Amino acid sequence: MIVTDIFDKGGIIVWILAGYSFIALSILFERLIRFTFMGRPGKQAEQHLLKALRECQPDTVINKMRGPEGRLLQGMLQASKEGIMDLNRVAIRLGSFELNKMEKGFRTLSFLGNTAPLLGLLGTIIGMIKAFMVIEQAGGQVDAQALAGGIWEAMLTTGVGLAVAIPVLLLLHLLESAADKRAHSMRNYASLMLEYFPRNNSPSLTEESEASHHRSGVSHAV
Repeated sequence: MIVTDIFDKGGIIVWILAGYSFIALSILFERLIRFTFMGRPGKQAEQHLLKALRECQPDTVINKMRGPEGRLLQGMLQASKEGIMDLNRVAIRLGSFELNKMEKGFRTLSFLGNTAPLLGLLGTIIGMIKAFMVIEQAGGQVDAQALAGGIWEAMLTTGVGLAVAIPVLLLLHLLESAADKRAHSMRNYASLMLEYFPRNNSPSLTEESEASHHRSGVSHAV
């Protein structure tokens, strides 16, 4: 079976699923590029930061850090210099902002991956309805080969829907895992800063952040 046959037999449902694939691939490609070139602190960054904090010279390390962790610490350091007392909330605000940037497009991918099989199933049901209408019009005297052909054409949309959904959901899971790892990294660096820049007795970063961000039923935040 060639591609033109799939579009010809599948009808409008297959064309919609093709649009799903184009949108999903565009988002995935953009996200993969962003995660690849977003930068990261480095293997020894935590040790260097601890040393700089103990020596009361965090600027020397923080200003050189890359990625969301670096921007988070730079924002916290700037807030401390400006005399802001509640660095917990500064960390939560900046961390949530960085995390939202990393998760851009995730909800769209989730929607496409979850609705593609349903759309394919809809196409199959419509095709089966048409097949049985033909049987009824023929008075039950239908060639078995022709009936089988009509059924596989109806099942085609379900196969296409699953072919679209499975890779999209798999890659979405990988991207979510990468975002979770960076969120954990930001939490770790923010905690180090808070240990050396105590301001008040407000709730801890971890406790307050757990309710500050929600994605697809899984709570996580900086």
